[in-house]
Amino acid sequence: MKQAVFDNEGSRIRWTEAPGAEPARVYLHGLGSMSAVYHAHIAARPELAGRRSLFVDLPGHGISDRPGGFGYTLEQHADAVAAALDEAGVRGAEFIAHSMGGAVAVVLAHRRPDLASRLVLVEANLDAFPPRTAASSGIAAHGEDEFVEEQYARVLETVGPLWAATMRLADPRALHRSAVGLRRGSDPVMRTLLEKLPVDRVYLQGEHSGELAGREGLEAAGVRVITVPGAGHNVMFDNPDAFAAAVAGTD
Repeated sequence: MKQAVFDNEGSRIRWTEAPGAEPARVYLHGLGSMSAVYHAHIAARPELAGRRSLFVDLPGHGISDRPGGFGYTLEQHADAVAAALDEAGVRGAEFIAHSMGGAVAVVLAHRRPDLASRLVLVEANLDAFPPRTAASSGIAAHGEDEFVEEQYARVLETVGPLWAATMRLADPRALHRSAVGLRRGSDPVMRTLLEKLPVDRVYLQGEHSGELAGREGLEAAGVRVITVPGAGHNVMFDNPDAFAAAVAGTD
């Protein structure tokens, strides 16, 4: 396990790492998740083996610290990941980023273009104020204290055992503030940033999640959009073959 300080309080963002060739692949998880749990089985596949791989847990999640004074905005998450990569000596990485992690990766690639050479985004949040059915909207709909004291336990009971297994390891306040930050989005918004990034960009959309909003605009901007058959939001679990192929660039 490795770590880097990401704020003025000495809080640390942590990651596990598999050695290998550069450029490194950096795996980022979604809201209430953990990176290694969602991605280690993909990085270990034969078509992806031999590359340096970092499984980074965002602040407030997994093995990383959860400071009470941190805002957990997309920009702050991105800067924390940048601190980890600076400490690790990573440049020009390929980011494989799921859901909220995808939004963080887009913001990071905009703020620190030296760190990113490619983005593989998996059902990443691209717009502010998602539908109320989105998990982040449901969490952000409550006040922070109300969520921490009353709703957090209820959410764990309703999200299903797989997501609850990692969500219960996230700090409730960090979870709520991250959801609020995700719902607010970046400025400019993530979709606009993604369309303008000068790196290779791939977007994976699960077939069961429906058509991706704004797909034509993304493709016109050079983003390759792939609809993954037989998959929902968690493409890496639902269709690992297609997921690994997209990461390897052999799809």
